[in-house]
Amino acid sequence: MEIFANIANAFHQGGIWMYAILAAQIVSIAIIVERVFALYVVRSSHQKAIAKSFEGDIRKGQIERVIARAQNLSGNAISKVVQAGAQAAVDMGGREEIQAKMDEVLINENSKLEKRTGFLATIGNVGTLLGLLGTVAGMIDSFASVATVNPVEKAAILSKGISMAMHSTAYGLIMAIPALLMYAVLQNRANSLAEDLNQAGLMVFNWLSFNYESVPQRKTRSSN
Repeated sequence: MEIFANIANAFHQGGIWMYAILAAQIVSIAIIVERVFALYVVRSSHQKAIAKSFEGDIRKGQIERVIARAQNLSGNAISKVVQAGAQAAVDMGGREEIQAKMDEVLINENSKLEKRTGFLATIGNVGTLLGLLGTVAGMIDSFASVATVNPVEKAAILSKGISMAMHSTAYGLIMAIPALLMYAVLQNRANSLAEDLNQAGLMVFNWLSFNYESVPQRKTRSSN
């Protein structure tokens, strides 16, 4: 119970800025939890391995089987890319259509990796600035107050203002440091997942584009 009493006392001494920093901290924690779940639990970092499981069917020309398997793995990012490319191959749109369809899905999936992560850096900086603002406000309040009181009360008023300043600065840093650290961690994870997905998509594109021709190309070859 003493710990909660100390926290309550710190908030009381830190003033209104402590609550503003608390609001920023709650938002940052919510983003961190959601992004950790999305990037470490939902998303797999083995997209290339999953993509390779489709190679045999693609090379054998069993494109319908590829589409069916991709649909069964619809929750996986690379399966959506494979499905889009395989469907374009079935439609015989050629390399350009296969690439366009796959790129469309890749862009959409990669954009999901970046969602909300950037807010952590902003919130961390805002938390620091709120702490500094609390510091400045506390110092201004202290020096403004001591100008109109007798010397006996000056020390107590200065002490209160400085306490407010130090508490808000400390809490701002306590809130900002984890947010900025997690921003770096999550951004690195998102980049790693995006690179893995893009490489897997390129592998699938190469298999499809070298094994399937467009309708115009097939007609040209048949006429010759």
